[in-house]
Amino acid sequence: MSQFIISAEHLTRAFKKSVALRALDLSIERGELFGLVGPDGAGKTTALRLMAAVMHPTSGRVSVAGFDSLHHAEAIRTHVGYMPQRFSLYADLSVLENLNFSADIFDVKGDERRKRIEQLLAFSNLTQFTDRRAGQLSGGMQKKLALACTLIHRPDVLLLDEPTTGVDPVSRREFWDILTDLHISGTTIVVSTPYMDEAERCSRVGLLFKGVLIECSTPEAIKSNVPGQLIELHAEPLEQAQAALAGRPEVIEVKVYGALLHVFVDDASYRIPQVRDTLQAAGVQVKGLRVVQPRMEEAFITLIRERQQAGGK
Repeated sequence: MSQFIISAEHLTRAFKKSVALRALDLSIERGELFGLVGPDGAGKTTALRLMAAVMHPTSGRVSVAGFDSLHHAEAIRTHVGYMPQRFSLYADLSVLENLNFSADIFDVKGDERRKRIEQLLAFSNLTQFTDRRAGQLSGGMQKKLALACTLIHRPDVLLLDEPTTGVDPVSRREFWDILTDLHISGTTIVVSTPYMDEAERCSRVGLLFKGVLIECSTPEAIKSNVPGQLIELHAEPLEQAQAALAGRPEVIEVKVYGALLHVFVDDASYRIPQVRDTLQAAGVQVKGLRVVQPRMEEAFITLIRERQQAGGK
């Protein structure tokens, strides 16, 4: 049995006026938690739809659980749980009715149906809300219900398209706790996300940009692509500090990060005194300064900028 449960080779999907996904080569191992990250229009949704066999490729191929998407789409759907970005359940049906409807689709019957529904209600913390209509649930609860319905047939692979977009931080954390439990139990998960902290939780991450996979590695390896070392600086006034450091020869780059400045230098231990002197000379008060690891967001911005500067389309 192959260690790869998903394999894409030169996978391409074109529409009338654009190419949404271009020659994607990607292999995902069984039991992996794989993240797809990229800006809007990068091709994340298209990639997931092709893997779920709900869309045909223009060229290339993708196989899931050993089945080719063109010739064995129905077989793939029995092995895959696909959760689209938009809430796709029936708003007028209750939580329990939606679960039963999903069980009907996948022919889950009898005692097995009852056991699975009970387990999924407990797993998603929806046991107390079985009679509530899906349309009356909060955004976070709707996402958990959608995931529970996706899991009704115990799929080998979960394909989740930005499952936590638009939900509150607490619900987002609860949803990822559920995903972590599924991952630990051996389920293969492919999730697209706009949140860099979620990308950090994945085994590997693929960065899509304009339909092209421009990087695919572990979060730690991706973050190592950021040039130089990072000094996190709490200074006031912030704008004055940024202006004082921008363009300095010892500074590779300076970015505002919330109420902080992120200052990239070639050697932090050597450059910190110079940074302090520059700020003091500009009348800036330094309230805090430390060396930190670059974040995933900064690594992705660096990779995209490098591609653009190299003329990548």
